[in-house]
Amino acid sequence: MLKSQEGQHVPQVIFPIMVNGASEKVGSDALFKDKTVVLFALPGAFTPTCSSMHLPRYNELAGTLKANGVDSVICLAVNDPFVMGAWQEAQQAEGIYFLPDGNGEFSAGMGMLVDKSDIGLGKRSWRYSMLVKNGLIEKMFIEAEEPGDPFKVSDADTMLGYINPQALPPHRITLFSKPGCPHCARAREMLSKEGDRFEEIELLRNGISYSSLQAVSGQETTPQVFIDGQHIGGADELALWLAKAK
Repeated sequence: MLKSQEGQHVPQVIFPIMVNGASEKVGSDALFKDKTVVLFALPGAFTPTCSSMHLPRYNELAGTLKANGVDSVICLAVNDPFVMGAWQEAQQAEGIYFLPDGNGEFSAGMGMLVDKSDIGLGKRSWRYSMLVKNGLIEKMFIEAEEPGDPFKVSDADTMLGYINPQALPPHRITLFSKPGCPHCARAREMLSKEGDRFEEIELLRNGISYSSLQAVSGQETTPQVFIDGQHIGGADELALWLAKAK
């Protein structure tokens, strides 16, 4: 049975890591001492739920978490440093510290090392998140011991809600653009100036066509901007929306 470690100190472990292509080591104290840290642990890099939901949302909310008193957001998995580095690059998760628990020592110390040999993964971390202050575990959100890969409580929104129930998450923004489009550049510049994170979907790449744009937005011109699922429109409409939002 997986037990909460609230009120306990994090395990003292030395982690082999890669820094600018060179092998180094970092200890638990360097990561947690005199800091407020959110750590979320997951079964493995590049695995479906981890790559599509768990990590991406923490990446989106990393800035908001830090604005609410968190010094560092750590993603831990029982993977080697090279895999974790490649995953961070693929996810463009610059605001997250990727911590490779390659030997599973930290996960074992947390009582969260589980056997997933039945699906060929060997020893892995159970999925959980925790808030750590100066090395002391204040709060843990541990997924229920259910079949499969449960993901219900260790998410970024739950953690943010615990830290500050009044905190407002950032808008989810999608920008459809095309190469060489001056209005797209204008929309991109406005969003960047506001400091808003946004995903950009560029036409004529990765199979994204004008038919795709029309199917989603009902329009054939670029840019087309969506904010929190609402279709805002082009650059002029975006400028009006941003002005009203201030």
